[in-house]
Amino acid sequence: MEALKKKALHANEFWVFLVVVALALVIQVRSGQFFTANNLVDLAGAMVVPGLFAVAAHLVLVSGGIDVSFPALASLAVYATTRMLVDNGFDGPVIVPFLIAAGLGALLGAFNGIFTSRLTVPTLIITLGTANVFNGFMQGALKSVQINTIPSSMQSFGQASLFVAHNRASGLQSIMPVSFLLLVAVVAAAFFLTRYTMFGRGIFAIGGDEAAAARAGFSVAGTKFWLYVIVGIIAALAGMVRTCSMGQMHPTNLLGMEMMVIAAVVLGGTAITGGKGSLTGVMLGTLLIVIVQNSMILTGIPTIWQNFALGLLIIVGTGISAVQVARSRGRTA
Repeated sequence: MEALKKKALHANEFWVFLVVVALALVIQVRSGQFFTANNLVDLAGAMVVPGLFAVAAHLVLVSGGIDVSFPALASLAVYATTRMLVDNGFDGPVIVPFLIAAGLGALLGAFNGIFTSRLTVPTLIITLGTANVFNGFMQGALKSVQINTIPSSMQSFGQASLFVAHNRASGLQSIMPVSFLLLVAVVAAAFFLTRYTMFGRGIFAIGGDEAAAARAGFSVAGTKFWLYVIVGIIAALAGMVRTCSMGQMHPTNLLGMEMMVIAAVVLGGTAITGGKGSLTGVMLGTLLIVIVQNSMILTGIPTIWQNFALGLLIIVGTGISAVQVARSRGRTA
């Protein structure tokens, strides 16, 4: 029992959970609205896109890499999909755009994977480069512009709800989007992948010690390649959800989310040096970021201070990363 308590106190997830609870209580005391049904549903809906991105970023970080290209990858995959469907007058089921976007995401992820699996250059540098390639191709070759009218099935999916939550006091209501099920499915799939498959164990092994993983029989290059393919698929799904929920395709809407997402993942306990992390922590870190972004307005705090708090969390997240790197270098010195 004592060992379990000590382990909990040293886990990032425990402290992030306490911060989330404390922040929720402060907002509740100040506003009386945090624990209302419609606000909780709003938070759950707001977690879908950053939550999907966070799962993707977590998988890469666990492997010892850093991917900053996933927003640009998602933007290109979804823009190309939406434009192709609109130009051809598509009027079919929503599964088609999701499958096309996922396929393009896999191809773009493979583009990342070719370089990350074959070169010894840090993945941060590689994905900085590929992010610019993706963004440049979208804006240059495809001449991207905002698409105000998307296929009707995509619009319907964005408006579809599992249920509606009502706030009797304020008269407000919020819908739980169907896309929340996609987040649940991806988290469950990632949990199964990392916990019960040799591929998932290989991701952690490579992140912990790449040379030792190779000696243990893991295909380092193959694991890295297919990891980035999976990340590309998840990122494309996140981008498609955002486009459907907005009811339009804005080419640059997702760009710039990478630091916020990586900070959320690191705050949740995923080591930026690789080999350590949990999906529970990832979701807690994402929830903390989402609360700061969406619920602090209930206390009457101006937007500028919400941005300040969000920036502070990003600094804390990257600061934790820097400490992890310093400690790792100290152990290997």
